[in-house]
Amino acid sequence: MQQFPERLLNGYLEFMSGRYTAERERYRTLAESGQTPHTLVVACCDSRAAPETIFDCGPGELFVVRNVANMVPPYEPDGQYHATSAALEYAVQVLKIRNIVVMGHGRCGGIQAALDPNMEPLSPGDFIGKWMGLVRPAAHQIQSNDLMTQSERQTALERVSIRNSISNLRTFPNVRALEDEGTLQLHGAWFDISSGELWVMDGKSGDFFRPSDTMPAADPEPAA
Repeated sequence: MQQFPERLLNGYLEFMSGRYTAERERYRTLAESGQTPHTLVVACCDSRAAPETIFDCGPGELFVVRNVANMVPPYEPDGQYHATSAALEYAVQVLKIRNIVVMGHGRCGGIQAALDPNMEPLSPGDFIGKWMGLVRPAAHQIQSNDLMTQSERQTALERVSIRNSISNLRTFPNVRALEDEGTLQLHGAWFDISSGELWVMDGKSGDFFRPSDTMPAADPEPAA
């Protein structure tokens, strides 16, 4: 019989003896009363950028949707299969979440593939090729900017893609209506894997800034 990955089994044992034991009552409450997360996070599948870890959230706090390059497609009720749109609909209509965060990250492989003409092209007939078509128009514009380095182009497209996804969120009638009512807020964020820095998007200008730059400095420790 095929064996389950040993690393995962060992991790589960650590979870049961550690975090689950410490938060047993919380898990039991969530099992009995259901989940009431405050935020939906649309994140990348990249194993280096897990929202629950980055935001230090416990069970029941985040409703997370992960896909390649953390993208939200436009509203298309065409009868096809739309996993991200279905999760968004459930989060908004059933869970009544109060925030949606589209969180991108540095060194995203999907964005790199869409941007770098020297990489082996994605097959136009497979799933990932069609999916990355959501960001291809912006990729073509950024590719033509000779004043930027390749690294700068990648960061630029990662952030432009976040803005595009937020624009696509507003094509969903329920999302737009709740945002207009003030009961739902849309946010963009970008996480730098190499430095651990989090950048958030200004809702009006679309610019990204580090919240740490605007937070007051901690009071110095008193001298001994």
